[in-house]
Amino acid sequence: MAAKFGPSGNSDIFYEQGYKSSLQMPEWLKNMGLDAYEYQCSKGVNISEKTAKKLGENARAFGIELSVHAPYYINLASIEAEKREGSKRYIIETMTAARWMGAKRVVVHPGSCSKINREAALELAKDTLKEALKEADALGLDDIHICPETLGKINQLGTLEEVMELCKIDERLIPTIDFGHIHARGLGCLVGKSDFEKVFDIIENSLGSERLKNFHSHFSRIEFTSGGEKKHWSFCDIEYGPEFEPVAEIVYKRNLSPVIICESRGTMAEDALELKKIYMKKVGSGE
Repeated sequence: MAAKFGPSGNSDIFYEQGYKSSLQMPEWLKNMGLDAYEYQCSKGVNISEKTAKKLGENARAFGIELSVHAPYYINLASIEAEKREGSKRYIIETMTAARWMGAKRVVVHPGSCSKINREAALELAKDTLKEALKEADALGLDDIHICPETLGKINQLGTLEEVMELCKIDERLIPTIDFGHIHARGLGCLVGKSDFEKVFDIIENSLGSERLKNFHSHFSRIEFTSGGEKKHWSFCDIEYGPEFEPVAEIVYKRNLSPVIICESRGTMAEDALELKKIYMKKVGSGE
């Protein structure tokens, strides 16, 4: 088993080369040497069943593992019941699209906790997520993993520890570990290898070795302010962190098999390939 790499959405170069449809992405990614793709429903689940099934067919043909990002405006911890109901609906809609594609992972933002304390927000989020799981089970979507994501702004629900608590609800929940977000909300906390090791140790101690082995991940360089995440940058923008080498080394040494999705600004596919090259260098050298 080995890590898989791919982009979040479509790089600018994809369109610059004359491609127009996400249906073309699986072959394009395969030709680049990548093996994963996170389809974006960040602004709503607008893909038709026919198109989703065709995307899944193409992904299987070219060996691309699909995941789907649910709408950004999900807030599991909203104090407004109507908004929590809407968030459950968006999750179910995204899981349904994932089913059409044959994708097994749906990435979900926990939401904001700016209007209530973090403890109360976390409990609300847990309840909302439990209800979403029950609805998914009733619809036969129980084989699709919801993947709560660590978020980058300090006023958002989504510290590493909070995501661990959400994932403890059900063993089917797989964490999305966004190293850039952790770095940003920690105001530059991921520097040495030991900083990254702590992240991996927290996942294993909280959720066990199996979910650590198969965790979902986002990676990009992120600019931050005192409030946390400000802006995603490309891998070549080396003035921003974090670095990927420690992640690659730990994934290799611990024999882990994550899906690593690059969220660079406009260059997500090219940068995903750079991440894969760093990882494969570790594998090849046996370091």
